[in-house]
Amino acid sequence: MIFGPSRRQIRGVVAVAAAAAMLLASTACSPGTASTDGAQDSGTPQAGGTLRVGIVGGSAKDSLDAHSPVTHPDEARVIQLYDTLATYDADHQLEMALAEDITPSEDATTWTVTLREGLKFSDGSPIRAEDVVFTFRRITDPADPKSGAAGLALLDRDRLAATDARTVTFPFTKPLATFPDAVAQYSNGIVPEGYDPTAPVGSGPFMLQSFDPGSQSTFVRNPHYWRAEQPYLDEITIIDFPDDTARVNALLGGQVDAIDQLPLSQIEVIKANPNLRVLESETGSWIPFTMRIDQAPFDDPRVREAFRLMVDREEMVQQVLGGHGTVGNDMYGRFDPCYPDDIPQRTQDIDRAKELLAEAGQSDLTVELVTSPVAAGLVEAAQVFAEQAKEAGVTVDVRKVDPGEFYGDQYLQWTFAQDFWFTRDYLPQTAAGSVEGAPYNETHWSNPEWAALVEEASATVDEEARCDLIAQAQQIEYDLGGYIIWGFPNSVDAHTAAVQGLVPDKSGIPLTSFGFRSVWLNN
Repeated sequence: MIFGPSRRQIRGVVAVAAAAAMLLASTACSPGTASTDGAQDSGTPQAGGTLRVGIVGGSAKDSLDAHSPVTHPDEARVIQLYDTLATYDADHQLEMALAEDITPSEDATTWTVTLREGLKFSDGSPIRAEDVVFTFRRITDPADPKSGAAGLALLDRDRLAATDARTVTFPFTKPLATFPDAVAQYSNGIVPEGYDPTAPVGSGPFMLQSFDPGSQSTFVRNPHYWRAEQPYLDEITIIDFPDDTARVNALLGGQVDAIDQLPLSQIEVIKANPNLRVLESETGSWIPFTMRIDQAPFDDPRVREAFRLMVDREEMVQQVLGGHGTVGNDMYGRFDPCYPDDIPQRTQDIDRAKELLAEAGQSDLTVELVTSPVAAGLVEAAQVFAEQAKEAGVTVDVRKVDPGEFYGDQYLQWTFAQDFWFTRDYLPQTAAGSVEGAPYNETHWSNPEWAALVEEASATVDEEARCDLIAQAQQIEYDLGGYIIWGFPNSVDAHTAAVQGLVPDKSGIPLTSFGFRSVWLNN
C-alpha cells in the first residue's frame, strides 16, 4: 500500500517552530482492506464482566517486566499494566497518552514532556515527573539496557531531570527527531520509582491479580486509570496457547471469549457460527526469514541475494496467508511516510539465484531453517520456502522447535531462522532490531554507511531531508541486509458476538493494542 502526502499533527503537541511542527506530523493513512465480520459496537458500553483471551505463544520464560517484552503474551501483559507518554491509534496516528504535551526545542536536542494533571498509578500514588525520570533511566541503564534503550541511545541520562511535579526535560547529545515515536513504543511504559517487576505497580488500565508463567495471567480493573470511565471490564484473563488447534477449540468450546491470530483455515468455520465474529486488520506486521550476515553461508552477500530471489512472494501470500496479506519487498516500516515505494519490487528469479550461488561456490547448498509456532504463519512459511528453494538446488532442512527453545539461549544466535515484528516506522524499528546495540539484532546486521545514514536521519528535523536519508538506508538494507521480508500479514482474530468495542487496527495487535480498555461485553 502506498500512502499519500497528507499529514496530521500529533494531538496535544505544541510546536515551537515550523520545522518542529513538520517533524511532529504523522502519516494520514489511506483506506486499507481491514475489515470486521459483523457489527462490533452495538449500543452504549456496559461496565463489568470478565474477558478471557487466548494469545498465541508463551513459555515458562514469560515476563511481567514493563520494559523487556519478547513474546506475544508478554506484550499483551505489558499493554494491560502500563501506559506510555504517547501512543498510536488504530490508524497508526501518534497521539498523546500520559503526556498532555511533548514539545521540542528548535533544534530538537531537548524535548519537554508535560504530564496530565491528576494521574495515578494502580496503587493510588501519583504519577510524578520523578517517576518518568526513573522509568527512562531504567530503560537506558548501560549495565542492563531494556528493549527501548537503542531508540534512546542519544539521551543524556545525567541531565534528564524533573523540573516540577509534572514536567520532565529530556536532553540529547544530538538532535533526536523521532522522540515522540520512541516514547510511544509499548515497551516504554511508565512505572513508579522503585518499580519491582515481580510485584508490578502500573499506569495502565488494569492491574495484576495473578501470574502463572507459561499458563495464564489475570488482571483486574485499575480504579485509578486516567481515561474517563475506562476500562469497562472488571477482569481479564490472558491464557497462553502455543498450539493453534487448542486456541481455536477453546473459542469454539466457550472456554475463551476471544483469540488472536486465527488460523486462516478456520476463518470460514468462525464465520459460519452466528455467535462468533472475525476481526481482520491490514497491518505493517512482518514475519521475516533472518539470515545471520556474520555466519556462513550468509556472510556472502551473493548468498543472501540468492535466497531473496528464491522466494515467490505472491505464492507465499496466497499459500501461507490465504491471500490475507500484502506482498513485501524486503523492507519494513510500510506505513512510514518515508517508505521508499519507488524501489523496484523484487520477484522470484531462480536462474539468477543459481548464478549467484555458483559465483559464491555454494551450488547444491544445504541449510537448516529453525522455526517455531510463535506467530501465525511462521511454520507454514518455512515449509513453503523449503519447497521454493528446491528449484534453485538448495536443500532447506526445516527444524521446528517449541517457543521456549526458540526464545531460549539460542535466540538471536540462529544462523537461519524466522521471527515476528509488529508495526513500527522505520527509525524505531532500526533501533529495536538493526542498529549497534539493538536488543533484537537477529541478523547481526552491521554496515557503517547504513549506520551513519540512520544516525543522521534520526537527527534531521526536516521531514523531506529525513525521508531522503531513510530511502538511502533502506536501499542498502534492500541490497545487502539479512532479512527476507516476503509479505505483511493481515491480523486475523476472532471473538464471540458478546465482545464489543474491537476495531480493525494497523498495529498488528488489535486485541491488545489499547489494553482492552475500550472493550465491553454485551451479554
